[in-house]
Amino acid sequence: MTPPGKTWDAALTDAVPSGGGWLDHGFHIDVHSHADGQLVYAASGALATSTVRGTWVAPANRATWTPPGFEHSHRFYGRTDVRLLVVPAALCDALVPHPSVFAVSPLLREAVLALTDRPESRPGAHARLLEVVIDELVETPELSLHLPEPHDPRLRAVTDLLHADPGRTSTLTELGREAGASERTLSRLFDSELAMSFHRWRTVLRVQHAVIHLTNGVSVTDTAITCGWSNPSSFIDAFSSVVGQTPGRYQAGLHG
Repeated sequence: MTPPGKTWDAALTDAVPSGGGWLDHGFHIDVHSHADGQLVYAASGALATSTVRGTWVAPANRATWTPPGFEHSHRFYGRTDVRLLVVPAALCDALVPHPSVFAVSPLLREAVLALTDRPESRPGAHARLLEVVIDELVETPELSLHLPEPHDPRLRAVTDLLHADPGRTSTLTELGREAGASERTLSRLFDSELAMSFHRWRTVLRVQHAVIHLTNGVSVTDTAITCGWSNPSSFIDAFSSVVGQTPGRYQAGLHG
């Protein structure tokens, strides 16, 4: 694996091997694609996988899945114990044909760690363990912390404003004045292009940033304020609904 602090050259990523290693905060892997599928799991820390379809963020209890042929990039947050697991193209039909994020069950975690931690003990052992990983992914519901990106220039103007300042509290009407579109038009575009409401899109954006802040050791209260919630209680409710656990529990799990 490339040493922390350096960008992974996209020319080297056509056939990235399975493996693991520690990466520094902010480590970035440039846009690339693989002939095989790839599962990326941060045993500690967090990662973001970006494609033309948007950005998927995986806290330490989730893994990102990228099917063969999808151009994508990765960025890692916090000091990250990252595990890369290649899934041969011949086995990928069992899995979803689009990038996604999956919850990591205890069995899936141990199987991924074993495949990326130690050499094969007996011929065929890794292949059998990889079948366990695939079976677990097939049985696990998608839990994508996914933020789709728009194509309409008016909608993109609004999302760009929020990307620049996730904690911004402007209403859709106020953002529309800057983007040159009415609230009704923007609301319709959020539904038709992104398949989610403005409120939901902004909530997911804020939760993505909250994951990064919590991973970097920022307190729950400070994270809530920075990311735009009026009080910690509303932040805890929103974070729990998206991530599946409270921000405090998530942060404690990073140290555990």
